[in-house]
Amino acid sequence: MGTSIMITSGKGGTGKTSLTAGVSACLAALGRRVLCVDLDIGLRNLDLSLGLSDRALMDFRDVMECHATLSTAAVEHPDIQGLYLLTAPLSLEHLNQADFRRLIAEAKDCFDFVLMDSPAGLGEGFQLAMAAADRVIVVSATEPAALRDAQRAISQLIGRIPELHLVVNRVQPKLMDKLRTSIDNAMDMAGLPLLGVVPEDQTVTMAAAAGVPLVLMSHRGAAPAYLNIARRLLGQRVPLLRIR
Repeated sequence: MGTSIMITSGKGGTGKTSLTAGVSACLAALGRRVLCVDLDIGLRNLDLSLGLSDRALMDFRDVMECHATLSTAAVEHPDIQGLYLLTAPLSLEHLNQADFRRLIAEAKDCFDFVLMDSPAGLGEGFQLAMAAADRVIVVSATEPAALRDAQRAISQLIGRIPELHLVVNRVQPKLMDKLRTSIDNAMDMAGLPLLGVVPEDQTVTMAAAAGVPLVLMSHRGAAPAYLNIARRLLGQRVPLLRIR
């Protein structure tokens, strides 16, 4: 049986969706079957980050309501074997957590990893993903407000999800030394292990605009950081990426 991972953040603009796409692509490149589930209704753009824009014709509501099978609704990436997307419906209204848990349980029978791109904040999408998650990755940017908002999300997860991890994203290399204390404080206050540190990388935006997964466009910047995170999720001991 596979593992379901909720990827969330306390506020928008942390690069959560880009990280979901990047880590998913790396897990697939490492030989795993990976399903990405977009739960970010208002700002759904996981398809852009994965390079699957306009390919998803059915969403996870269609599967939950038996209008389509999971194998029909999940769209496979044309260039990365084993990478699939199940997109979000237009609304989360009238979706209950028990039905969503059953959907993710079915997906875990077919995939090694199910990565759920949860919307920022603590709304319906957050609650839906939390109900079906085995593990959670909390993504934060480096500014103090983002770290504080991340901790609000963490406070809702502690005691409900057994494995929680922190990823600090969009780190400016020249600020890394100054941010070490803030990152250490966030880890201490939340009690979360650090899963990865990802540098700010303009290629992430360029790849999404081109409709190409980052792993197919670059081997520098954020790309090796995503790969390191994927390897840690597989249980490998990998040192943190040195950001210069």
